[in-house]
Parts: sequence; structure tokens; C-alpha cells
Amino acid sequence: MASANSTPTKSTPMLKRAAASAYLGSVIEYYDFFVYSVCAALVFKDVFFSNLTPAVGTLASLATFATGYLARPLGGIIFGHFGDKLGRKRMLVVSMFTIGIASTAIGLLPTYDQAGLIAPVLLILIRVIQGVAIGGEWGGAMLMSAEHATKNRGFWASFTSAGAPTGQLVSALVIAGTLAAMGPDAFIAWGWRLPFLASILLLIIGVIVRSAVDESPEFLAAKKRTPKRGLPIIATLRKQPLTLVLAVGVGLSAFMFQGLLTTYSIAYGVQIGIERQTILNALSFSSFFAIFGIIGWSRLSDTIGRRPLVIAGAVLIAVWGFALFPMLETKNGLIITIGMIVGQGIIHPMIYGPLAGLYSELFDTEHRYTGASLGYQIAGIGAGISPVLFAAIMSSTGSPSTIPLSIIITVVAALSIFCIWRLGETKSRTLSDQHFAETPVADTSAPSTSTPASAAARTAPATDTPPAAVEGPTP
Repeated sequence: MASANSTPTKSTPMLKRAAASAYLGSVIEYYDFFVYSVCAALVFKDVFFSNLTPAVGTLASLATFATGYLARPLGGIIFGHFGDKLGRKRMLVVSMFTIGIASTAIGLLPTYDQAGLIAPVLLILIRVIQGVAIGGEWGGAMLMSAEHATKNRGFWASFTSAGAPTGQLVSALVIAGTLAAMGPDAFIAWGWRLPFLASILLLIIGVIVRSAVDESPEFLAAKKRTPKRGLPIIATLRKQPLTLVLAVGVGLSAFMFQGLLTTYSIAYGVQIGIERQTILNALSFSSFFAIFGIIGWSRLSDTIGRRPLVIAGAVLIAVWGFALFPMLETKNGLIITIGMIVGQGIIHPMIYGPLAGLYSELFDTEHRYTGASLGYQIAGIGAGISPVLFAAIMSSTGSPSTIPLSIIITVVAALSIFCIWRLGETKSRTLSDQHFAETPVADTSAPSTSTPASAAARTAPATDTPPAAVEGPTP
């Protein structure tokens, strides 16, 4: 490992500003993203796929939802490349502009009855653009907080992740309020457009806040340390392929579970006769608790480590994968709300919260934006494909049993346990350390005063060993 010779000063006021910017930006962008997910489950089958049967229309609508997740790794590559080359801050402003404008455009689209096939085609195209922008958002926002922090990195980085349920809460409240005010018929006819059109107002606020944050000190130090660098995506795939694969596996169970809780549960609940408002209310309550769950578990991970929480969370995800469906099938609003609060507000954040700190610690600064974004966004595909996968399984079997869906959740939970065990503990890593540097750091302008140990530390390992293993055994 090699530490940078000098790192720009990190200040607490700027750290707080970076965390606030990351949180607000994440709220705005995930508001847009989750407005789409709720409308995909409740409305789009009637608006853009009215020529199909209700079951097939729901499947097609959820498939458009999945396209956004499939585009997110591409966004991680594009924004990660320029974020590692030009800086985190610039890319975050671009990502916010892109998703805000894309979401506003969805609110202006014609319906299938008005434009025919062109309507769903435009919807899918805009959804892909939206997914690319989201793919570049999380990694950059998380790193702006993590790379400004001097301690409690998991806590400060978690504000980016906490913005996701906040955005989901705001979107659920807006949609629920709009539904209550105008009724289902008017909402399906035109009211669904209002939450999308509101995105332009949120965009203005977000850009103003983001512009007040300084560039990441770790990025500035790395740029000075290694001014000539190769392609970040090549560096990630060549130097840390195993770390990237394990990072994907760690997050996969959380995202598959998220897809079950926030998207498929809505479609499934409506199909079995639960009132839309009941599901949306439960989603709103659970999103509120998730905000504090993410921040709280992340702070605890700074003390006890990322690995214990991820393992505990994965075990509980497997258990709740079997418990949630019977709770939904009661059609009792209180029981459904409890099931969603426990799932999304307590269990899911045990993995999702520490992911921000974990991913920031897995990759070197020179390609950290790319590596962290790819790991997170590839894992995030699970949240996009799980509703489609679950709907397809239920449709193909013709059986009301949800056991096959619970088994899938259990399998991916076991995968996450294996991956975090292989990665080991990373919470004590210093972000300026170079495990896989392009070139050794050396100062030839003055006589060397380094010890053999420090000289060895400046030489990058030749093989991809997870950072915890590079640092040494963990308890």
C-alpha cells in the first residue's frame, strides 16, 4: 500500500456540506426513479400497454422498469471514467441534469391510444437515459462524502444511500396524495404526469446545492500523485476483477430484496385484491424507517465492521423472504405495514447501509469511481430484474404459491454471505492507500528516507487480492 505524499486539507464544514449535497441529490434523483417504479406497477400497463391483457401489460410495464436498471452499469462506466479522470463534482452535476430532464420528458409523453407504438418506444428510450444517469449518481455522490471524511466513513457515506428511501418516501407521498385528491380514474388518465413534471423544480434546487461543494480531496491528491493514468475501466477489470465480482455478490441480495419490497409487492398486492392506497401507505411508512435504518446501521458498521452487519442482514433477508408473502395475503393494512417496515426499515438497511462505506474501501482512488459504481450498479440490476422474474415465475407456474420466489431470495442471500466473507473486513483501510497503483510512488528529488517496510508498501500487488486480505488477517 502507498499513501499519498500529501492530501488536500479535509474540513468538517465541507464534509457536512458534501454529505448534505449527496443526500439531497440522491433524494431528487431517486424521487424521479421511484415515481417511475410506482407508475410502472400501477399505471403504465393502462397508459402505454393498453393493447395487451392486464397480466401481460403488467409484465411489459415492469420490463420497462427493468431497462433502467440494465442501463445503470453503462452509466457507472461512463460517469466513472470521467469522474476518475476529471473529478467527481462535474459528473454529479451532469447526472442530476440528465435524470431531471428525462423525468420531466416522461410526464410529457403521449399515450398508446394517442401515438401507438411510438409511445412505449419513447418511454423505454427515456428510461434508459434515466438509468444511465442514475448509474453515475450513486458512486460519485457517495465518494464525495467518503473522500471528505476523516473518520466514521460509513456514517458519512451512508447519507447518499439514505437519500434513496427519502426519495422513495417523497414519491410515494406525492403519488398517494395525487391519487387521493383526484381518484384512480383521473390519475390513470392524466394525473400520473404531475409527479414527473415536478422534477424540474427539484432539479433547480439540487444543482444550486451541488455547486457549493468542493472537489474530493482524495481525487485531487491522486491526480497529483499519478497525473498520467490509463482507462479506469481497464484498470478495474485488469487489477481488481475478483474484488469487483465479490462486490457485486455482496450487494445482490439487498437489491433483489429491494425489488421485492418496493416494486413487486405493489403489483402482487393489487393482483390479490389489496387496495392501492394500502400498499402505498405501507411503502411510505417503511421508507421513513429505512432512512434511519441506513444511517444507524452504517454508523454501527464503523464500530463493529461491515462484515458482521452484512452477514446478519443476509440471514434475515432469507427469513423475511418467506414471511412477507403470508403477511401480504392477509390483506390487513396493519399487518402489511408491519411486514414492510421490518423488511425495508430494519432488515434491508443492514446490508444496504454499510455498502457505501464498503465499496469506497474496495478500490484505489485512481479508479474508485468506476469500480464502486460498477459493483453497485451491476448488483443493482437485481432490483430491476427481480420484479420481472417474480412476475414471470408466478405467471408461468399458474400456482398461487410464492415459495419459489422465497427460495430465490434465500439463494442470493447465501451468495452475499459467501462474498462478504471472502472480501473480509475493510473499515480500517485508509482511502489514500494504493493497493493496485499504476506505478509505484517515489520521490526522486531527494534522498530516500523510507524504510524497507514503507518501500514495500508502495509497491502494488501483482494479483487481485481483496483489500482486507492485503491489509492482513481480520478477526
